[in-house]
Amino acid sequence: MIKKDFFPNKFNCNVAVIGLGYVGLPLAVELGKTFTCLRTGNTLQRRIIGFDINQARINELKRGIDRTNEISKEQLKESTRLNFTYEFQSISESDVFIITVPTPIDETKRPDLNSVEKACVMVGEALKKRNKQYSCLIIFESTFYPGLTEDVCAPLIQKVSGLKYNFDFFCGYSPERINPGDQMHKIKNIIKVTSGSTKLSAQWIDEFYGSIIEAGTYKAKSIKVAESAKIIENIQRDLNIALINELSIIFNKLDVDTLDVLEAAKTKWNFLDFKPGLVGGHCIGVDPYYLTYKSELIGYYPQIVLSGRRINDGMSDWIALEIIRRLSLNGVLIKGSDVLVLGFSFKANCPDIRNTKVNDLVMKLESYKMKIDIVDPVIDIREAKNNFNLDVLPKVQENKKYNVVICAVGHKQFELISYSQWENLSSNDGIFVDFNGLIPRDLNPFRL
Repeated sequence: MIKKDFFPNKFNCNVAVIGLGYVGLPLAVELGKTFTCLRTGNTLQRRIIGFDINQARINELKRGIDRTNEISKEQLKESTRLNFTYEFQSISESDVFIITVPTPIDETKRPDLNSVEKACVMVGEALKKRNKQYSCLIIFESTFYPGLTEDVCAPLIQKVSGLKYNFDFFCGYSPERINPGDQMHKIKNIIKVTSGSTKLSAQWIDEFYGSIIEAGTYKAKSIKVAESAKIIENIQRDLNIALINELSIIFNKLDVDTLDVLEAAKTKWNFLDFKPGLVGGHCIGVDPYYLTYKSELIGYYPQIVLSGRRINDGMSDWIALEIIRRLSLNGVLIKGSDVLVLGFSFKANCPDIRNTKVNDLVMKLESYKMKIDIVDPVIDIREAKNNFNLDVLPKVQENKKYNVVICAVGHKQFELISYSQWENLSSNDGIFVDFNGLIPRDLNPFRL
């Protein structure tokens, strides 16, 4: 039996975006401020609900405050069809559920599906309350390994709701491509990969996203293809950075500056311009483990992917040991030496501290009983205290000199530090460590 109205009206439907972090909020805002379909010219009369279990986050957004700094107060005001809530009952009449909750890894580097499973249960409960004649669509944007949507999420929703998959509800996967802190590549001008659990649902989902994405969409052959595409986008970057990190280790042993080598090499038209550094965050440092987990489940132990992960995860240890070696050569007593770390977020000009590898470096240096001052003018220092038990300063202390000055994150504020200011930060026997090429070369920094 086919339902009379199989899918909701794509121009006039209720949409719930579940999870309002770096991915969910920009999507909800774009949905809430677009009034004309970019493909057909039809008027859009959708009602958008931005849902998050974090009540403080919802209250901030209602006041026009986005702590991620991705969305301005003016942009929130422009999204007139968007309402924020932390109340479950508000999503029960939704036609489309878009799940954008975190999918991190646990301490054993295995997928932590706690948030996405809770979201599936919540959607299942909402479907039980839903009283409409047509099917609804549930779209996932979080990082998934191939098969997670249809092997785990859809069965869980079906079990909780008591409804039939691919009849009462359909699923889709559309991987997020948000780049935190990047003001050039925003959601509307990044091609959106889409997919659905059937041909008709895949077409509906593609047209749904196509109505707001200026760059257009790409309809993948299947949900598994879309899930896999998301994974390999970041694995490719991870492996390229791992290669440059390993080269950096080799070049440092040869007394060759890696950044000088890269400047020379990139004059060739097809050279890939990756930089060495700490690889953290919620994508590059996490996504590979989702694929390796699934790969091992089917009996294949990945070689290259895990090798790249070992190199990148080990960079903090190598940098710490190199700092110890250089201090020793200068005759500096390691225990009790003062260290300044500039930047704590996982990337420049972004307040996101999830899975930041700067913390790994700090912990390693603290194990040598070094005294660490961390300065980051971008992050929420309360979040650093709550999540890492670290006291981060918003600015550098005046008239204090350090045995080690580390420019760990290339925030724009650090680009403004003058030569004399850099010089005044260091003691006579101190060393500079530069991850970003910001410290003047005349000060002889140890550069990755």
